[in-house]
Amino acid sequence: MVTRFSVGAQTAATLLVTAGDNPERLRNDAALAALCGVSPLEASSGKVIRHRLNRGGDRQANNALWTIAMVRMRSEPRTRAYVERRTQEGRSTKEIHRCLKRYIVRELYPLIIKDLQAASVVP
Repeated sequence: MVTRFSVGAQTAATLLVTAGDNPERLRNDAALAALCGVSPLEASSGKVIRHRLNRGGDRQANNALWTIAMVRMRSEPRTRAYVERRTQEGRSTKEIHRCLKRYIVRELYPLIIKDLQAASVVP
């Protein structure tokens, strides 16, 4: 997992600790997102359909995802293009952060499960 751009040893350790010793409880990336407090919550009113950041979940894991998102927003060309496109669509900075963190969870989920399963195998 540390081989991914902007995922350091500390952030990887934080995410692995959050996932815990039971990888089977994380059925999919949405379960990990909810555990990290990154799952979207609907905050719609009338005709306006919006989602807001989830304030629940593990705050340390959420902070690790925020750190990964900030580094990618500054340094990774693909993420910078995504942020620019979303800004032109009229998205707020908070909405862009929420989408980025959810995307990062989607990307890291298989790696976290793989690392947890490898750690639970006794040689």
